[in-house]
Amino acid sequence: MGNANQLFRDWTIFEKVWLVLFTAVNIYLFFAFEDSLLGLISSLTGMMCVVLVAKGKISNYYFGIVQTATYAYISYGYSLYGEAMLNALFYLPAQFVGIYMWSKHRTKHSVKGEDVAVKRLTKKGWIYLILIAIVASILYAELLHVIGGQAVRLDSAAVVLSVIAQILMLKRYAEQWALWIAVNVLSISLWVVTLVTQGGNDINMVVMWSAFLVNSIYGYYNWTKLSKNQEAFYS
Repeated sequence: MGNANQLFRDWTIFEKVWLVLFTAVNIYLFFAFEDSLLGLISSLTGMMCVVLVAKGKISNYYFGIVQTATYAYISYGYSLYGEAMLNALFYLPAQFVGIYMWSKHRTKHSVKGEDVAVKRLTKKGWIYLILIAIVASILYAELLHVIGGQAVRLDSAAVVLSVIAQILMLKRYAEQWALWIAVNVLSISLWVVTLVTQGGNDINMVVMWSAFLVNSIYGYYNWTKLSKNQEAFYS
């Protein structure tokens, strides 16, 4: 009980209500549509992960380990090879890297409850980011097409933006959230197309990515606020 109280100690009413609502919807879908248990686990741990990221909490990575492993398995079953490779080969090991890197860059003092010091991206950095994203998305889509992937353009764009966003996350940039917003929109489209064309009962995946979209908007707002608070605190 003590650990649970510590985990939710500085959560806002919005964050608590949002988590409870999302959990209730997923449990309902699990029973109403006979969704897979693995999908439920992936969705719930993923939500805990992204909410904790939005709060700047290092504990997000422990939930991320479970979410990335389960999501990779689910994606592979639907021939979404880009998503499967992204999660198994990049996201999963990145969770351990994130624990190490964020632990080295904690705020020296408590600033509104967050764990990690936030950075901001320059205009030059944005230009490089956009160029890399466009070129990499085109090239990766060709690779996915060769190995017989499904919805390769959506899959490729989602994967490339996810990789860039994850790198920005590891390096503690607030602008990661702009990319996560784009990733979530693409991922919702990808799963809707996949479930319509292939069938399947993993509706939790659409709900999960929809919740991630809302959270990414909140994350962008919160990390921008954290950055300003830290600048004021240390100035």
